[in-house]
Amino acid sequence: PAGAAPGRVFAMSADGAVRTLPSIGRLSRGPPLGWAHGRFGRSPSTRLLPPAPRSQEKADLQRTVFLLRKQWTLYSVTPLYRFSDAHLRDYSRLLSAFIAAEKQKGLAVEVGVELDVRVAISSLPELKGSNQDQAAVLVQLSLRPSAFSKNSEEKLIWSGCFCSVSGDDLSENMPEDFTCLPLFLANGAETYTSIVGSWFQKTFDCCFRRLAISPFNLSWMAAMWTGCKVDKTASAVELVFSVPCLPQPLDISYAIHPEDAKALWDTVQKTPGEVTQEEVDVFMGCLYSHFHRHFKIHLSATKLVKVSTAIASAQCDGIIKFLQSQYLTGVLMLLTELAISQIQ
Repeated sequence: PAGAAPGRVFAMSADGAVRTLPSIGRLSRGPPLGWAHGRFGRSPSTRLLPPAPRSQEKADLQRTVFLLRKQWTLYSVTPLYRFSDAHLRDYSRLLSAFIAAEKQKGLAVEVGVELDVRVAISSLPELKGSNQDQAAVLVQLSLRPSAFSKNSEEKLIWSGCFCSVSGDDLSENMPEDFTCLPLFLANGAETYTSIVGSWFQKTFDCCFRRLAISPFNLSWMAAMWTGCKVDKTASAVELVFSVPCLPQPLDISYAIHPEDAKALWDTVQKTPGEVTQEEVDVFMGCLYSHFHRHFKIHLSATKLVKVSTAIASAQCDGIIKFLQSQYLTGVLMLLTELAISQIQ
């Protein structure tokens, strides 16, 4: 943006690493990212279970169904400087030209000309947890049909979504010129993720970073999602553990029947709709004890790397798949919390 102080900005490479781009200010005019006194600044002792949706929300869920059953890569994003929902169409044209220029190895491309890739940036207010949240922003890249196949439709090749679900503690401390959308989800080729990320970083003075999920938070997800009610027949709760210090990689998959997992959770949970750290520890400890009793393996000596439930699946490298539309905002609420804690 105009007036930015010289500095560095960090862009995502294809393998998720961070690389440096020159001559871009990085939050040069914003406050220090240190909201340590809010609920996102420390490991919580209590979290709320995602509430079951009300019937009137079903219409809103239709616009978010594109998120389901796809593999999304998670990133945290620092606040965007001078971003405006009123200029989404302009942003689409500028990003389209930037993508074309990148594909032509830096050759300038006139804004507004027909390109092979069409960019659509739109607002998605359905993905909000409170009135203070900024409406989510959806970025979609589609491949235009060639001139010889006019009857064919455009093909969606990449999607990205900026959102903040119940990120109130961060939004309340934001200066007027900054927009808080700390969670970014990407689905598609990593090349496009890197290009789109670079454009947003250059244009809005923000920084992207891959969002990993620790074994600690995966344990929370296993407990919280096991406690959610689903209408249809639930799939098994599966925990995947990585065994360290071996010459060859070795994973242990631990599947629990959904009814057994729910029955165990019901004996552990004390307050309906609420989950505590103590309950998570007891729940996981019971599963570990059961596994050791049958297989004589101490799972506490391994690393939890993946959790799969009927609600969603999540991996330690920041890959997630949403499986139940009615709990989508609840899962995004937890992911928003993790994204904010990473950018502090």
